[in-house]
Amino acid sequence: MAADRLTLGVAARLSRYLQVLTQAKKMGKTSISSQAISEYTGVNPTQIRRDLSGFGKFGKRGVGYDIDSLIEQIRKILRTSGTHNIALFGAGNLGQAIASSSVFADHGFRISAIFDVDPGRVGSKVGDITVRHYDELGEVAASDGIMVGVLAVPGEVAQQVADDLVAAGVKIIFNYSDALLSVPSDVTVHTSSPAVELLYALYFYLS
Repeated sequence: MAADRLTLGVAARLSRYLQVLTQAKKMGKTSISSQAISEYTGVNPTQIRRDLSGFGKFGKRGVGYDIDSLIEQIRKILRTSGTHNIALFGAGNLGQAIASSSVFADHGFRISAIFDVDPGRVGSKVGDITVRHYDELGEVAASDGIMVGVLAVPGEVAQQVADDLVAAGVKIIFNYSDALLSVPSDVTVHTSSPAVELLYALYFYLS
């Protein structure tokens, strides 16, 4: 199973397990049970054990899973070991909040470049990163090996940024704008919308 391409369902669940494991480690935990993972993800403990057993023996009955070991193994399975560079577009309030969050760094992603077009922001610092002008995108994407573009820009310019990322060879776009992006079939777009997540949660609360 590990040698084959993962199904979307397995990949999605492993990613959720990894999120829980990473947070548990930050809380000082060293081991965790499938029941505990289930409580945080909503995935049945039997399904969790089945997912993980397909790649080897990780847990011990009565003890649970060693968190450090399982994080390392899931990252290998998801092929996300090492550090991968991200380009962030937009140095406004949302962009600064994204840059200051540990959500990407916790999973091996490093924001290596931040772009903007506002003269008041270009050249300023967000953390320890100097904001670059958007015109430098192509050069930086090549020199830094950018794998992911994160869009924290107004919806009316998001498509242009996506087009330029595609032209620069970036295959993964994380979209925080409200735009519906049109990209080639070999480019993956993930749109993050708190409103949609809230509607989803509200539906199940009211049902």
